Amino acid sequence: MASSTSSAARARVASFGVAALGALVVLAAWQATDDAALGAVARVRAPLGLAPTPPSAGPVLRYDAEYPTIPYLRAPRSDAVAALIERLGRGEAKLDYLPPRGYLDALLAALDIDPASQILVYSQTSLQSELIGPRTPRAIYFNDDVYVAFVQQGPIEIAALDPNLGPVFYLLDQNAVARPKFSAELARCLSCHDSYSLSGGGVPRFIVGSGYTGTMGQLVSHEGWILITDRTPLKSRWGGWYVTGRHGDQVHLGNMVIKTLYDFDKLEELRAGNRDTLDGLFDVTPYLTDKSDIVALLVFQHQADVQNLITRLAYDARTPADDQAELVAETVERLLRAMLFVDAVEYTAPISGDSLFVEQFARRAARDPLGRSLRDLDLTRRLFRYPLSFVIHSPAFDALPDAAQRAFYRRLNEVLGGTDTSEDFAHLTAEDRTAILDILTAIKPEFTVAVAD
Repeated sequence: MASSTSSAARARVASFGVAALGALVVLAAWQATDDAALGAVARVRAPLGLAPTPPSAGPVLRYDAEYPTIPYLRAPRSDAVAALIERLGRGEAKLDYLPPRGYLDALLAALDIDPASQILVYSQTSLQSELIGPRTPRAIYFNDDVYVAFVQQGPIEIAALDPNLGPVFYLLDQNAVARPKFSAELARCLSCHDSYSLSGGGVPRFIVGSGYTGTMGQLVSHEGWILITDRTPLKSRWGGWYVTGRHGDQVHLGNMVIKTLYDFDKLEELRAGNRDTLDGLFDVTPYLTDKSDIVALLVFQHQADVQNLITRLAYDARTPADDQAELVAETVERLLRAMLFVDAVEYTAPISGDSLFVEQFARRAARDPLGRSLRDLDLTRRLFRYPLSFVIHSPAFDALPDAAQRAFYRRLNEVLGGTDTSEDFAHLTAEDRTAILDILTAIKPEFTVAVAD
């Protein structure tokens, strides 16, 4: 027994060494990217700065040279944060600074983000990694198109979905001044959120991951870190995140801290779920609630996945290529499958979370004459009662090029109308298909027009 444990321990020591080396390489690459960007004004820090000014020497980011479809340095921004910055500049809005959270409370109110959306991540997966850990988690608050991250003693991080550019990034200085200072973050955030090297084009993305996390917030095993989707088993989700809410006998990796490499031999014993509050795990007083809601986490991850694919489809549809029609068709299919929850994990027990989050999420619903909405939650065996993503009701989806949007609607109609009877969509019952069709017909007139052509 001792020999077996010793052998396993040695293997994990090697894994820890690889993980640590990988982390150093990532940090070095991030620092090099950051330093170069600062020297070339790719990172803009100016009061109420909205759009960076392109440097006279030419484009800094690879996007502008090779992927002009997403011209981060030149294009005006039309996301919700850009609109707020303009209102602040005209004196039509104001952000009050209130310790201990600084501008956070006022910023959430100005962007119409409910505090009940709070989710907490303690893995050091942020440009402010040195400030984040199990005792000082990063709080993320979100609505349909903006994500705001609060880090104690650091600036506020903001990611917004621009209908034309995709994900765009900002920092808000946490200094009490008459004119709050926003900066449009380019190279620093894109050093992680840029996926062109993996996906074949200049497409930024939101990232939701899960990994084994140590006592200081460090990722302790690269092998264990994954991007999560609706298809990821719950037992593999939320490593490095705090999780509150009820989920029966289903397990996850949330609330777990790896203290020694021997903890990998007893992961099942370390699982900690079905918590109503985080009080007692760390000091929750700097945060807006004592929760990191499981339902908010489920919605957050699904929303980000679909938004990433919408960004990708917009890029493929707008970028000339010899095989453009094929690329668009492939991305339409990927988006369709994500929005219809193909291969999504079925819950084996009911899930429940903070009623305040559920209520505020439902208030944003667009409903058909029977009161049905794509935002109606199920939470008994799946996330939503009607399994078509509510993100179809979003400015980013509406901003898709006409040809791409029509292609998506036609494929959706084939599935819902019964023309496509493939096994991939067998999880959709006849009742599901009819209800979704009714909701779309009532709420999305563009759908009716597209399938009638």
